[in-house]
Amino acid sequence: MPLKIMSLTDAAVERINEIIEDSATPVVGVRVGIKDAGCAGQSYTLAYVGEPVKGDDHIEEKGVHVYVEPKATLFLLGTVMDFEEDILKSGFTFKNPNQTGECGCGESVQLKPADLKALAEARAHA
Repeated sequence: MPLKIMSLTDAAVERINEIIEDSATPVVGVRVGIKDAGCAGQSYTLAYVGEPVKGDDHIEEKGVHVYVEPKATLFLLGTVMDFEEDILKSGFTFKNPNQTGECGCGESVQLKPADLKALAEARAHA
């Protein structure tokens, strides 16, 4: 069984469904990626998808469609996408086993590519 690139919590699924329902233009899902930014080096990107981009990895979970930029796939393997709200803020969060650090304000992260050899060995022993 292959490792999923990402999985979604119920809160993330609910929020993505709300985004789709509230959009003034047709939205079929969201697109996740990474970019060079911030003091830690990288940040996650999230955009609405009106039409899937050819070459993106596609995840469908609980009826929700998430597309992953190809350059981000190796950095996101095993990630859990969540949506969290508190008194001061709300937003999508990523629990990523490939994250090695983050900046103090939480706006950027340090990511390493997934160790495919270690993943394969762990799956062989599972």
